[in-house]
Amino acid sequence: MSAHCQVTGRMPGFGKTVSHSHRRTSRRWDPNIQRKTYFAPSLGRRVTLNVSAKGIKVIDRDGIDAVVARMWARGERI
Repeated sequence: MSAHCQVTGRMPGFGKTVSHSHRRTSRRWDPNIQRKTYFAPSLGRRVTLNVSAKGIKVIDRDGIDAVVARMWARGERI
């Protein structure tokens, strides 16, 4: 499962870890991705999404039907 949110589009951030001696090593900051299943009444079926914690809040706020409609408008198929 890739670290990519289907609702908000959040992806990993890349950068460096700097130690006490100021030695730099590469690292990445992954978003908190969860696999969630929602029932979409407009589709009449369940929808499984890979969403971040922020994406779950967006679905709670706007509703799954509105989020699915936005995803279809962007051209994503579920």
